Order: sequence, then structure tokens, then C-alpha cells
Amino acid sequence: MNANFAKTGKNKVIAVVGPTASGKTAFAIELAKKIDGEIVSADSRLVYKGLDIGTAKPSIEEREGIPHHMIDIVEPEIEYSAGLYVDAARKCIYDILSRGKTPIIAGGTGLYFRILLEAYSLPQAAPDYELRSELRELDCDTLHSMLYELDREACEKIYANDKKKLIRYIEIIKTTGKKISEACGVSEPEFDVEWLGCNFPRDILYDRINNRVDMMIENGLIEETKRLLQKHGRINNLLYTIGYQEIISYLDGISTLDDAVALLKQNTRRYAKRQLTWFRKNENIKWNHYPERLS
Repeated sequence: MNANFAKTGKNKVIAVVGPTASGKTAFAIELAKKIDGEIVSADSRLVYKGLDIGTAKPSIEEREGIPHHMIDIVEPEIEYSAGLYVDAARKCIYDILSRGKTPIIAGGTGLYFRILLEAYSLPQAAPDYELRSELRELDCDTLHSMLYELDREACEKIYANDKKKLIRYIEIIKTTGKKISEACGVSEPEFDVEWLGCNFPRDILYDRINNRVDMMIENGLIEETKRLLQKHGRINNLLYTIGYQEIISYLDGISTLDDAVALLKQNTRRYAKRQLTWFRKNENIKWNHYPERLS
């Protein structure tokens, strides 16, 4: 039997999940080398060209010759949706399988994993452009409070400054009359998935996050942000992405560099906490996998 065809009759894929700075990228690369696999990124920011340092995108050297898919596929002006991601990622998975290799889906965007591998469908809510226009006039704090009142569980999974997602979630709830979890249908999963999780004790993870942010600054995050602003302007994918929004605040003179860096560390730690909350609901994940344990 083909090693990529499980006893369930479904194609076998491996999912490597975890919070930011948990080592999942390094683990996925080492695993791919060991089992002749290729990596499909499941990160909502790595799809964007040019967003490199601020998203901790693995460089060509760091990828160590392992093919990576779903990275650098669109310009940052594009509002890349989960639906677009799933369609493209499925094609990557079947392409990898057709060449006798093992697909390794690696990243930290829980929604991508849920729709791609756990068979949750996106809510079928028609766009309400009048409502969207009204919501766009509100600031993120107001939108976040509004969503909190409508659906606390969904609200806790969204970054407070992700205006696009806040508006979409409010739109779905008001259009369907259902909470987000109720509006999402569930079908039979398409693949047989082996779930592997990377994580550290909280104090160690937070130290890794703080060190990563310091390294980002050292590697040129400020200069990268300036280049992106000059090329693309003040687009949402810069203004509302952790890593860039804090540096833009510094460049605008709203905060000092020290304050911006401290806020970036704090926002990243909070994001890691939300990622863990999402992934811990999946009881199939086997936690604490690291590269050194593959030898």
C-alpha cells in the first residue's frame, strides 16, 4: 500500500501546528528531510510577497532545500481569504501526493487548518455591502466590543486590530442570525491527518518570542517597513499586521522605538496565547515535537 494512503482509504497528510516562535518551522523542515516530504504553509501572512522579517518568513537558506508551498503568492494589496487559501492549498497537497511525497501542512493560522483538514465549511453568508460600509466607519475597539457582545467565543479568537475579520464576523452573525461556530458546517474530513504540535512552557515560549522580536529589529524590520510603506502605501495588511503596525506607530512619531518594540512583544505573546487556545480544542494533536527528537 502507498505510504501516503492510509487504512481509512484517505490520503495521509501531516499537520505541524503551534504558536508563533514554538519551533514548528524547524521541526517541519527536519521532518520533511526525514520522510521525503514537502511543506505547505498554513500561515495567513506568509502568502504575501515582501512581508518577510515582520512575519518571520523562513528564508531560502532556512528552508534547507525543502520545497515550501503557499508562500509569496500574492501582493500585500490583495485581501487573501481563507476560501482562496483552501482551494490553492488542496491543489498543492494533491500535487505533492501525485509525486509520491508526503504533504506536511505547517503553520499557526488555526482557521486554515480547520477548513482544510478538519472539514469545517466557511459560513455561506452573502455580503451586505451597506453594513460593511457602516462598520468601516467604526474604530477597531468599537468593532471588537460589538463582536464581543454578539459572540464572545469568536471574539476571543480574533486579534483586536484585525478590522477586516472583525467586520466579516459581525456581518456573518447579523446576516445569518447565528454565532460563528453555528454558521460553520462540518463534513467528513478529506484527508487522514496526523496532528503534531510544537510548544514550550509559557515562560520559555515568551522568552523565545521576545528574543525573536529583538532579532527582527536587528535584521532590519524598521527598514523593511519603510520599504513596504513606500511601495504599497498604508494598506490594511501593513496597518493591521503584528510586526508592522507597531513599527508604523514608531515611524509616525506616536511611540518611541522602545515602546514600539515592547508593544510588539506584548502583542505577539497575546497572539501566541490565542493560537494555543484554538489548537488545544483539537484533541488529536500530539504535543511537544522538536527537531532534535527526530534523530
